[in-house]
Amino acid sequence: MKIEDELKSTVDYSKSKRVILNIMYSQNVITDSFNEIIKGHDISGEQYNVLRILRGQKGHPANMCIIQERMLAKTSNTTRLVDKLLLKELVTRNVCPDNRRKIEVLITQKGLDLLAKLDPQVNEHEEFFAKNLNDDELEQLNTLLEKYRTR
Repeated sequence: MKIEDELKSTVDYSKSKRVILNIMYSQNVITDSFNEIIKGHDISGEQYNVLRILRGQKGHPANMCIIQERMLAKTSNTTRLVDKLLLKELVTRNVCPDNRRKIEVLITQKGLDLLAKLDPQVNEHEEFFAKNLNDDELEQLNTLLEKYRTR
């Protein structure tokens, strides 16, 4: 469906405005659907992102800078997110033995188990949104989005 129809708009948007509106609207649709998956697990999308980053460390600790660099939303308060995950026993936080000013964060088995439980639903979510595009179109869309956001 065209973005004008989705927004019930009669305005004639420029091509550049239509792209922005399409991206923003699509992002909201995808996020709302994703939030339905995780809402029953008492974590936010940002907390899920931290858990995935830590799982990607493959047993090696990550400091706050590493986590912040890899966050999808760069404005997230990483310390607050880690604190909430700590209270849920999904991560551990320790002082780095080599540099006492550094804090190291590790995902716990409970955190890994939660991700393992969510993985099939998240994969299904991703496939649902990709189903209308073939492999070449998905590749092209990725290429265009990467090109679009390059400053």
